Amino acid sequence: MPVLAIGPQFEITFVNPAAEQFFDMGAGLLLKQTLKSVVPFGSPLFQLIGQAIERRASVGERHVDLSTPRHGEKVADVVVTPLQEPEGTVLVTLQERSLAQRIDRQLLHRGAVRSLHGMAAVLAHEIKNPLAGIRGAAQLIEEQLPASERTMTQLICSETDRIRALIDRMESFGDTRSMPRIPVNIHEVLDRVRRIAESSFARNIIFVENFDPSLPRVLGDRDQLIQVFLNLVRNAADAVPESGGEITLTTGYRPGVRFGAAVAGERLSLPLEVTVRDNGPGIPAGLMPYIFDPFVTTKRGGSGLGLALVAKIIGDHGGVIECDSASRRTIFRILLPKALSEESPNA
Repeated sequence: MPVLAIGPQFEITFVNPAAEQFFDMGAGLLLKQTLKSVVPFGSPLFQLIGQAIERRASVGERHVDLSTPRHGEKVADVVVTPLQEPEGTVLVTLQERSLAQRIDRQLLHRGAVRSLHGMAAVLAHEIKNPLAGIRGAAQLIEEQLPASERTMTQLICSETDRIRALIDRMESFGDTRSMPRIPVNIHEVLDRVRRIAESSFARNIIFVENFDPSLPRVLGDRDQLIQVFLNLVRNAADAVPESGGEITLTTGYRPGVRFGAAVAGERLSLPLEVTVRDNGPGIPAGLMPYIFDPFVTTKRGGSGLGLALVAKIIGDHGGVIECDSASRRTIFRILLPKALSEESPNA
């Protein structure tokens, strides 16, 4: 969270990297300014600082408006704590409400999707039978092909196995127990998703990959992560124009985001960022607050379950998903925890 130390004359004496990001300004420049130059005139923050110094105790307030023309709309929960020395110095901690609200919404999405587990159990049997037939047919075809031409049949078999495993999980969709997670190479997941897409529903779409090769492994479930990004890429493929359609997959390391995760019961760091971007027409503004709710869709004949399942899986990983959409630019951004260095990399 953004943290600033403020002196007796409201001079900024310390900022952490999160504060630099919050105010979109480097530490060197922030330390040359006063608080009055980076927050709005008459902000409640100044009253909070006065109260903290007078009471010699921490004070806080929710939903403080810190918007300025330079930084745009900013709303945060604020805690001001007086420091013993130098006298008159306080520590200001901010929690941007947009992230907190996204986390709250995601908890609601997870609960809504769990209510579908009964329907999933009914459908599971009907789906598994044709899957077995598809896999058997692929194996028969594979036996008649030379080894050099068996890539597609092997892909069919492995994908049917993965779908069957996902159905097994869906039969216990309402289970709130934490799932087993291992270190997973997210680039292998994205490469698998791209190959599936290019061989089926996204044959005429351009894929662009901007990967950070030094990215640590993700702490998660490989098959579920494939399901997440396959859903997002399929939605992007459906949205892009028939000519000139483009999907960009990006990974990066974004330190500093931490929050209490319901699945783990502890504070998790979410430094691993994965984005799926398309150049489609965008999502209608009126639909944006509800896109992760079950049965909400813009597709003709769509079920509206794909993004709901994505939100549930990301939430079970202790992560956060958000969406930003405008004309010719829709971005789904996923923040995930990294695997600890001492964990075995069984990806």
